[in-house]
Amino acid sequence: MAHALVDERICTGRDCVTEALEARPGLDEHSPKSYVEDCEGLDYASKGLAEALRSVANSQLLNFVGFSLPISSLFSSESFSLKSSEENEVERTDTTEVNAQQDETYVATFESEYINNSVPLYQQYWINSVKKDLHRAQKTGLSELVTSMCPSGLRTPPTLSRGAVLSPPGLQAKPYALWQELPQVKCLLKSLSVQEIQLQEAMFELIVSEASYQKSLVVALNVFQCSAEIKQILSRVQHHVLFSNLKDVCRVSERILQDLESHLRENVVMSLVGDIVLNHQQEFQQVYVPYITNMMYQEAIITQLLQGNRKFELILKKLEKDPQCQRQTLKSFLILPFQRITRMTLLLENILKRTKGVCLNVSNLTEAIEAVRKIVEECDRNVQQMKRTELLVCLDKLVDFGNVKSIPLITRGRHLIQEGTLKQLIVGGNHKASVVSRKEVYMHLFNDLLLLTVRSGHRFVVQDHAQFPDNVRVEEIKTTILELPPESLLLHLTKNSNRSFTTLILAARTRLEKETWINVLSSK
Repeated sequence: MAHALVDERICTGRDCVTEALEARPGLDEHSPKSYVEDCEGLDYASKGLAEALRSVANSQLLNFVGFSLPISSLFSSESFSLKSSEENEVERTDTTEVNAQQDETYVATFESEYINNSVPLYQQYWINSVKKDLHRAQKTGLSELVTSMCPSGLRTPPTLSRGAVLSPPGLQAKPYALWQELPQVKCLLKSLSVQEIQLQEAMFELIVSEASYQKSLVVALNVFQCSAEIKQILSRVQHHVLFSNLKDVCRVSERILQDLESHLRENVVMSLVGDIVLNHQQEFQQVYVPYITNMMYQEAIITQLLQGNRKFELILKKLEKDPQCQRQTLKSFLILPFQRITRMTLLLENILKRTKGVCLNVSNLTEAIEAVRKIVEECDRNVQQMKRTELLVCLDKLVDFGNVKSIPLITRGRHLIQEGTLKQLIVGGNHKASVVSRKEVYMHLFNDLLLLTVRSGHRFVVQDHAQFPDNVRVEEIKTTILELPPESLLLHLTKNSNRSFTTLILAARTRLEKETWINVLSSK
C-alpha cells in the first residue's frame, strides 16, 4: 500500500512510501476484473480534497458513500463464514478474555466548566449545520448553495434584535449552548450592542462545537478503537490503518478546548480565539494531515471487511448499538476529523464577518483562517499523491514488458494524465492499391512517459515506450490523400525503447477524442 503504518506509527515520509510499495504483493493475473475495475474509485485523483472527501462527508445525509481502492495488501485472504452458533458466540464473548485484552479507556484530562455531558455528538451538530446552510441557500438561490457547501465563508444571518438567540445548529435548548446563557454574562448584555453579542455567540460556538467534537472522538476511541473484539479479528496493520492516529487527534482537540475555555474564564468578552487557533497550528498539521491522508484507506478497509469478514460485520453492528454511539456508525466517527478541520474554517470566517462594525479587536483571525486553509491544502496534496501512487501500483501489476526493454513504472512524481484505446493503421499493398489493416493499441500517457501496449486478457503487453514530452511528437495527417479515417493522427517517437525513431498512424473513435489526444500529447 502507498501509505503504510509501521511500528504503530503512521509512515508519512516518501522513503517509507517507496519501501511499502516494494513490499506490496502482486495482483492475480487471472483476476476477472479489468484494469479499470481494479482501479475503481481512483478517478478521484483529478479532484481536490474539498470535492473528493467532502463527497464522503456529505453523504452521511445519504447513508454514507465512500471510496473503493485497490489496497488488497491490507487485508487477510481469510473470509469468515459463521454459522448461527458462531454468531451467537460473538454476542456472548467471554468478558474475562475481552477485559484482559482491552486497552485502557481514554479519559479526557480536561473537563469543561461550561459544556456538560448533554452536548450532542458532533455528527448531529455537523449534519444540522449543513442543513442550516442548505436551508439558507434555498432562500437566497443557487449561488448561495454552492458557497455554503464549500469552505469559503458563511452568509451573514438576518439581523437579530437585542437579546435574540444565535444558537449553534444542533445545540438548541442545551445548558449553556449560548454565550448569553452564561451566568457571568447576563449582567453585561444591556451594555453590549446586538453586533457585539453576535460576535461573542460566534466565538462561543467554536467552543461548544469543539466540546461536541471532543465528545464524539472519545466515544470513537472507547467503543471502537479500544475494543478487544475488533483487535482479535484484525491484524495490527489493519487496526492501525482503520483508526490511524485518532487518539492524537483527540488529544489536540482536548488541548484547544482547554485553551478556549481558559480564555473565556479569564475574560468573558472573548477576543483571542484567532491567537489560540494559531498557537495550535503545528499540532493541527502534525495530526490532521496524516489522518486525512489515510482516510481513503480507512473507507476501503471497512468496505472490504464488511464484504468478506462476517465476524467483523457482526461485531461492528454490536458495537454500534452501544448507547454512547447514539445510533451513529463507525464510518460517521472516522470522518469526524475531516469534518472538523473544514468546519473550523467556516466558524472562523463567521467570527471574522461578525467583527465588522464592532470596536472589539479580535486579533489574528485572518492569519488563523489562512493557517487552517493551508493545512487543508496540504491534506489535498497528500491525498492526490497517494491516489496517484495507488494507481501506479495497480497498473504496475498488470503491465508485462515481454521482449521490450523494461523500465520501472513506479517512480516518484509520476502520475497518469490520459489513457485509452486507439487503432493503429498499417498501410500496405502495392502501387495499384493500398491496404490498410487495423490493430488496437492501448496508450497510457504519464507526465513523463508514454506507454504503448496491447491488451491481452486483463493484462497490458508493452509494444513500445518513450520519454514524454522530450521524445514524443504528434501532428495532423492529410487523411483524404491516403484515404484514411478523418480521426487519424501521426505519432512520432523520436527515441523509443530501442533508441530509434518510429512513426505510427493512429485513429481515434471520434474527432473529439482525436483532438483530446493531440492536445495532451502536445502539452509540455
